Amino acid sequence: MKENDKNIENLIDKMMAEDTLETPSFDFTSKIMAQVLVAEKSKIKNYQPLISKSTWVFIGICLVAIAIYSSLFSVPENNLEIGKSYTDNLFAFFSGIHLSKNILYAFMVVPFMILIQIGLLKNYFDKRYQL
Repeated sequence: MKENDKNIENLIDKMMAEDTLETPSFDFTSKIMAQVLVAEKSKIKNYQPLISKSTWVFIGICLVAIAIYSSLFSVPENNLEIGKSYTDNLFAFFSGIHLSKNILYAFMVVPFMILIQIGLLKNYFDKRYQL
């Protein structure tokens, strides 16, 4: 068995001695890097927001129109008897909850802080992904 292994080793040594090491061409690295750069440029997509500017304008106009409509054509509260029992039950349910001033201030300030952060992060990512 050892003799067979020696024969195989000798055969492999002869084959390895006959073969020379292959070396890449002189500008191999620069050619590969050029191809990588071309491939990277083709993969880059332009940033497109999920909601376009025209859609944001439309949403804003709708909100303003709803606000104007509700202020001009509002009905006095005395005439709305349909949902009165529902709102009375709802107010009775929440009347037992007492919150401290700090928690009320947090409920008022946190949404504004979140909106500010969204705006700042949007600007940051717009600048980061700008070509």
